[in-house]
Amino acid sequence: MWHLCCQLTLKERKLPSSQYLSACTCIFLCMLLEISSRCCTTNIMEPHSRRQQDGEEKMPLQAEDIRPEIKDDLYDPSYQNEEGPPPKLEYVWRNIIFMALLHVGALYGITLVPSCKVYTWLLGVFYNVVAGLGITAGAHRLWSHRTYKARLPLRIFLIMANTMAFQNDVYEWARDHRAHHKFSETHADPHNSRRGFFFSHVGWLLVRKHPAVKEKGKNLDMSDLKAEKLVMFQRRYYKLAVMLIFIILPTLVPWYLWGETFQHSLCVSNFLRYAVLLNFTWLVNSAAHLYGYRPYDRGIGARENPFVSMASLGEGFHNYHHTFPYDYSVSEYRWHINFTTFFIDCMAALGLAYDRKKVSKAVVLARIKRTGDGSHKSS
Repeated sequence: MWHLCCQLTLKERKLPSSQYLSACTCIFLCMLLEISSRCCTTNIMEPHSRRQQDGEEKMPLQAEDIRPEIKDDLYDPSYQNEEGPPPKLEYVWRNIIFMALLHVGALYGITLVPSCKVYTWLLGVFYNVVAGLGITAGAHRLWSHRTYKARLPLRIFLIMANTMAFQNDVYEWARDHRAHHKFSETHADPHNSRRGFFFSHVGWLLVRKHPAVKEKGKNLDMSDLKAEKLVMFQRRYYKLAVMLIFIILPTLVPWYLWGETFQHSLCVSNFLRYAVLLNFTWLVNSAAHLYGYRPYDRGIGARENPFVSMASLGEGFHNYHHTFPYDYSVSEYRWHINFTTFFIDCMAALGLAYDRKKVSKAVVLARIKRTGDGSHKSS
């Protein structure tokens, strides 16, 4: 209907075809935004009492009212590191060798980019965007935090996209991430940023987990994921799926469909693509915990880092996210440097995503006043 209306209106004005298409695109995006804004969204309202609204009392999170199926991703300030010397590091040489070879292959892949076919690097970009959504919209916002709900077609797409990313299956990814939130910056945090940039970026994957990570991780409530057949199906057949979707397809498609050399397919479409995706994801654990402002809660290590957001499809607003982990947009500003939120809103407009949780402006402003570092524009 909207297409017919804009066609009649624009043709009456005899606009050139290029301007006509641009105008139709703008109208479509505006309507998409309008439809998305009217879709079902759970708005987390302001505190009840006036003293809480003035920031004089601590606001109750009431997670059971927001997401009754999950309670184990909220920060637990009662947990403290045990005293005594840290345990001796145990290196995982298999992972060290794999990561070293991967990055050597990626560096060689960079030298091959100028000579590879344009379709090859376009495939790499496309693969990484889809795989990135499997992490951000799937493993993170849907399954780790339950910030929105997704219908079966979207869940299938996200589980496949997550497999394309090869960053552990959804169950293991979500378990580690919930531990990261609940025990943030302690020994029970899998990628504790207090152990330095390198450890929180990649080092945590190169050594055995701290005993506290194992102890606390096994006690987390993961019943919601255990009850989801799609998640457990992926976990059961993860290695086979990775072999097909992550390794074979991106290597054979360029070689078979447009005559790319096997060397270019392997080093550009696989090694370089995967190394870029990994490092962009890791920046959320490292840079977004060490560099940036803390406008929402100055007492936690997570920071607002727009550069990380650019690289990670919107995951760099980390101080907000750790303050309000149940907000589906992980940001106060929805689409601002946040492609994942745009994607979820598009899915909501199509009826594939619903019940998106969004913190109200009153709650955000009260929290800024109470615990922010003064860097917010409202301060």
